[in-house]
Amino acid sequence: MNRLQKYALAAYLTAGVLLAQTVPAVSTAASPVDRIVVVRLKNGADMLDGLRQAVAKEKIRNGVILSGFGSVTSYHIHVVGNTTLPPKDVFTKTAGPFDLLGVSGLILNGRVHAHITLASTRKVTGGHLEAGTSVFTFTAISIGVLKDDIDLSRVDDWKWH
Repeated sequence: MNRLQKYALAAYLTAGVLLAQTVPAVSTAASPVDRIVVVRLKNGADMLDGLRQAVAKEKIRNGVILSGFGSVTSYHIHVVGNTTLPPKDVFTKTAGPFDLLGVSGLILNGRVHAHITLASTRKVTGGHLEAGTSVFTFTAISIGVLKDDIDLSRVDDWKWH
């Protein structure tokens, strides 16, 4: 290995060590739950739009989506379609009757980041909630509202690695 290659390797290793020191493999953010908000969406409502309206109405800056259930007549989701960065999203839109088995996610500085799990008589599916998921009978979603001073800004930032 020549001198230039050794210098480049040392610089690369140093950068890797510095990066590892500045971005932890595991990060945490703790906050007490200030209150619980239960959101009910009626027949025909768009799930994502309804959640956004509820977050704005209740002035939720940061929160944890604790649970959700109900039914939908159509869904629009995306899932990750590859295993190398950058991620490539694969979108799916499907109509038909589905039970909403679960909703999870976070409210990050007022932005809804929700995932759903659905079941029909033929399949179970799920992914990142997109606009176009239409409520059938109803949906009920509970949100644990966190203190405003918690910093969740990088929780879903895949570039922070």
